[in-house]
Amino acid sequence: KAVGHSSHILITGSKMDPLERMHFTTIDYVIFALLLVASMGIGLYYALSGGRQRTTQEFLLADRSMSCLPVSLSLIATFQSAVAIVGVPAEIYTHGTQYWFIGCAYILGLLIPAHVFIPVFYRLHLTSAYQYLELRFSKPVRICGTLTFIFQTVIYMGVCVYTPALALNAVTGFDLWGAVLATGLVCTLYTTLGGLKAVIWTDVFQTIVMFAGQLAVIVVGVQQTGGLAEVWRKVWEGNRISGIDLNPDPTERYTFWTLGVGGVFLMLSLYGVNQAQVQRYLSSKTEREAIMSCYMVFPSLQVALALSCVMGLVMFARYSSATLLPTIHQPLCVLYPQMVLYFVMDMLQDLPGLSGLFIACVFSAALSTISSAFNSLATVTLEDLIKPHCSSMTEARATLLSKGLACSYGLMCLAMAYLTHLMSDSVLQAAFKIFGMVGGPLLGIFCLGMFFPWANSTGALAGLGSGLVMAFWVGIGSIVTRTSGGPAAVSHFNCTAVQLSENITTAIGTALNSTAVQPMGLQRFYSLSFMWYSALSSFTVVITGLIVSFLTGRGELLIITIEDAIRSTWAHHTHSSGLCSLVETTSKSNKTFCNKNKY
Repeated sequence: KAVGHSSHILITGSKMDPLERMHFTTIDYVIFALLLVASMGIGLYYALSGGRQRTTQEFLLADRSMSCLPVSLSLIATFQSAVAIVGVPAEIYTHGTQYWFIGCAYILGLLIPAHVFIPVFYRLHLTSAYQYLELRFSKPVRICGTLTFIFQTVIYMGVCVYTPALALNAVTGFDLWGAVLATGLVCTLYTTLGGLKAVIWTDVFQTIVMFAGQLAVIVVGVQQTGGLAEVWRKVWEGNRISGIDLNPDPTERYTFWTLGVGGVFLMLSLYGVNQAQVQRYLSSKTEREAIMSCYMVFPSLQVALALSCVMGLVMFARYSSATLLPTIHQPLCVLYPQMVLYFVMDMLQDLPGLSGLFIACVFSAALSTISSAFNSLATVTLEDLIKPHCSSMTEARATLLSKGLACSYGLMCLAMAYLTHLMSDSVLQAAFKIFGMVGGPLLGIFCLGMFFPWANSTGALAGLGSGLVMAFWVGIGSIVTRTSGGPAAVSHFNCTAVQLSENITTAIGTALNSTAVQPMGLQRFYSLSFMWYSALSSFTVVITGLIVSFLTGRGELLIITIEDAIRSTWAHHTHSSGLCSLVETTSKSNKTFCNKNKY
């Protein structure tokens, strides 16, 4: 029986002896090593071929030569972190299939970036998304946006590399710091040597590994559980199949509105204005290729979501049987992040190589996410913080510096992993929420600039500050008071283990009262579902920015909105002349801006 309570899952009825850890076989180690070697090989190939990463254009933007297929797969790999690979199945296992409705948010969450954000960024011929903020508002707004992104990404990348290594160590005994160092160093090397082109093509390879690993686990899990019909019967009887919940209460963890509407804002913060994704759009050959890559992401994301959700259902079906095997001596409590890896080891221990394939799947997700982080951090640091103060820097020196920055952020990732190791579980939860909380204000400030021509720099700074304060207030408040999302879609259970004989244990689950007392006042505010964090902070930025702009008056700043960018044509312009052309059509009185600020 598998029962969820707080951050632990009580599992009985598995083949594994809970007093022993499952260990990798030689072939598992070989498959895991092949993943690292292949990733490293792709980096070396692009370091020694083509232009050999001698310019910032090639190192940071792949010479703007990528087609839509590799870009779309890279966009998926960046989004599908190891946290998602191990987290979504555990979420489905614990709360049911309501989370699956987030797939509805993918529609607008990808259509809007394709037809709003990509045309603006691509036609402005930018390298960093935050260059737009200076063009639209002022240099202080650009710097604040850049620093916010760096803060968000640095915190997340340490957690991202440490979490799968910790879960793997707990379940299999695989050396914790060996996994962290192998992942971090290999990723740092191929990102530093091969640039964005290597990052994108390793993402393609790692996406295939991710899908293969998940599919293998599902096929074997369904077979060992008794077939598709048996899996469906067990998840249906276990109330894990959820219908559309139209409850408008924003404190409910998952409803159609929190997922379908709140999820749109989350997707926009990821696929609309996040530098890691914007950089991939900008690496495309043409604007049409960039838009097509966004369209191609949609079916692939749906497949990825389906695989993760089905794996969670198979997990539940596997451990929901009341018939216990006589090999179990006591129930096993598994930490929430370790559930999926425990399930994989339990399912695949008699099939050498498949465990290694799934571990390669998990670490592929980690590699793709942190390599994107290194490259995007190097880009914004060079373009937004260093180049404006070193206008005489040569191309060769800028390229060397960008490689040094990528390497430095890679080493910082290892340091962040160590800091993560020292954190408590609640602080780990805080780190994940911080990543989500910071994306909303950044989305808000871009929307303020693109949709509201009368917004000024003062309003943008006030809006960004208020959005961050709002996001951190509700996020940290929910952590301190241990709330975020109210009652689960499927009831949790209180677990009482009862020893029936020397080698048979069962778990008696008592459902919690579903009519728990609703929190009031600030407690209710802190209970806001985390799926609404991006929407709340985005609206806070826009509303505050508009009010402050109205009070302080429209500034004498260069105004570049969506309409301005879309009206401009770039086909026959060079980088600088194209930007000046746009400036002239937007505000003739500001021509001097281009002469002083070449991008």
